[in-house]
Amino acid sequence: MAKEEKDIKCSFCGRKKNEVEILIAGTTGHICNHCVSQAQNIVRDELSQKNANGFSALHLLKPAEIKKHLDEYVIGQDEAKKVLSVAVYNHYKRIIQNQNKTTQKDDIEIEKSNVIMVGETGTGKTLLARTIAKVLNVPFCIADATVLTEAGYVGEDVESILSRLLQAADYDVAAAERGIVFIDEIDKIARKSDNPSITRDVSGEGVQQGLLKLLEGSTVGVPPQGGRKHPEQKMIQVNTKNILFVCGGAFDGIERKIAKRLDTQVIGYNMNKEAENIDKENLLQYVSPQDLKNFGLIPELIGRLPVLTYLNPLDAETLRRILSEPKNSLIKQYVHLFEIDGVKISFEKSVLDFIVEKAVEFKLGARGLRSICEAIMTDLMFDLPSDSSIKEFNVTLRYAKDKLKKSSINKLKVA
Repeated sequence: MAKEEKDIKCSFCGRKKNEVEILIAGTTGHICNHCVSQAQNIVRDELSQKNANGFSALHLLKPAEIKKHLDEYVIGQDEAKKVLSVAVYNHYKRIIQNQNKTTQKDDIEIEKSNVIMVGETGTGKTLLARTIAKVLNVPFCIADATVLTEAGYVGEDVESILSRLLQAADYDVAAAERGIVFIDEIDKIARKSDNPSITRDVSGEGVQQGLLKLLEGSTVGVPPQGGRKHPEQKMIQVNTKNILFVCGGAFDGIERKIAKRLDTQVIGYNMNKEAENIDKENLLQYVSPQDLKNFGLIPELIGRLPVLTYLNPLDAETLRRILSEPKNSLIKQYVHLFEIDGVKISFEKSVLDFIVEKAVEFKLGARGLRSICEAIMTDLMFDLPSDSSIKEFNVTLRYAKDKLKKSSINKLKVA
């Protein structure tokens, strides 16, 4: 019996029992501690490689393909779509190349290209970022810059942005480190004044400085449950090097700074001839980093947002298309809502034109479309689910005008 025990060996490497520290017995064989350790490393590397390859092969699309998907959900804004598609494609191509060291040149390191979008409210900034994240199937979160403050002050620390990304990734750090973060209202953290003050600008320039390390790419200790409410929690280390940051803001009043730079306000015989060819109805298309600096963003932050694009104001034709054409358009949503209750709803063409006319009048952008639709449809959504006798309903122009007239939104005054 002793001889048999001495002859026991590892079924994988062949080492005998007296040559290893531990020999684990199985039903039909044995495995030593050396093979267990080696197998663990192999499994970890294979899973890591599988995740990386699966991410790059299954979800990364060419810029034209990304824009094609965006066209299905977002109407217009071709310039912003093109810029954003290229930036996202280059960003994830950079990640894949960094993972595949055999094809990477030692002396060339591709830097991250974060994006900043300038556009009026309701033009689709958030929708663009959310749609791209959905197409690529990567973790995505939206952070509001208005609630951020410097560390130590009432408000949220900049690290709380990554807490939301971790939650979106179900606390998978590897997935979160390839995610997309959309920082909304970035214009609200502009410098409050160019003049020195005795008080600290804790929600303006202080937040901009706090964002620098996130945008640049560094390892940050992230509180998984938020910051100050749970000071005893263990921090999760997240590397932001491969996280794409997309910032958006309305930058209300930046047109005046653009006009001043372009010298379009000069009148008389000395007027700049180049100014004659400038589209004064849409000055945002001429936005430059210099204008962002004049608005109140610090140069260090602008430098970490190298890709700058703009969104056009929405005209009546674009709003009309937004109302009915996208896959997830408002009209299709209402039709589906009533279908769930067994009611077939339809809209006269004149009703859609009327909704667009009011949205232009109220100057609320695409968001205004939903407010107007809700005002018209609320009574229907309240009554029809309880009335089993009605299986079809056609929304007429007379009905729409009557419901909107009684709604509080009709009292909205445009300055």
